[in-house]
Amino acid sequence: MTKYFTNNFSILNLHKKPSTSSEVITQMLYGDSFSISKKTRKWLRVKIKEDNYRGYVQNKNFSNYLKPTHKVHILKARIYKFPNKRKKTNELSFGSKVKITNYKAKFFKFSKGWINKKDVKPISYKEKDPFKKINLFRNIKYKWGGKSFKGVDCSGLVQICLNFNNIFCPRDAKDQVNYFKKNINLKRIKKNDILYWKGHVAVALSKKQLIHAYGPLKKTVIMDIDKTLKRIKQTANLNLNKIKRI
Repeated sequence: MTKYFTNNFSILNLHKKPSTSSEVITQMLYGDSFSISKKTRKWLRVKIKEDNYRGYVQNKNFSNYLKPTHKVHILKARIYKFPNKRKKTNELSFGSKVKITNYKAKFFKFSKGWINKKDVKPISYKEKDPFKKINLFRNIKYKWGGKSFKGVDCSGLVQICLNFNNIFCPRDAKDQVNYFKKNINLKRIKKNDILYWKGHVAVALSKKQLIHAYGPLKKTVIMDIDKTLKRIKQTANLNLNKIKRI
């Protein structure tokens, strides 16, 4: 039986190679789980349970697997030392998962402290609109490999929204486009359809607008669909590959 551990750090970088100078290929949020396939004194080769992504993390004091009970549904939730707002100790990003062990007044207790009850939802909760929360990331900076309020990339933005709603989604755009099966014609595009180029992805907000974590503008932005198609063609010489509907 595979043994799993739980990430107990707010944001944990996953590197392509066992070096801090190596490319950050994704991140684990608090409460994400992983298995270990290789271990050295400084590094672990891991596979993330939520999306089967593999990479290297620094060898730290991780928790044994904790089955989460709740998840963060705002952009960043503050952690407090006590069940009041007097002393903040850290922050958890949208989609982070916690195991609640106690409560007092307006706060839940978990392994790292106390969190406001209104900042979390039960782990089984899901929105009717799977991309309802995507606007939380508007103007958040673009960060390759990022999945948090500190920075996000295009495919990470799609993944965290779907994962929050208990929908499996591969990490990279090239895998997402193959995983989602329903193809849509551009003329029939509607809200929540997912647009794919080679190495890039965006989500339609309507027939005319989309939102994406866009490297050239260094942040998550809302743009006109037609203008985006023309811009990406002009600047990267890429045509729209496919449009998918979940």
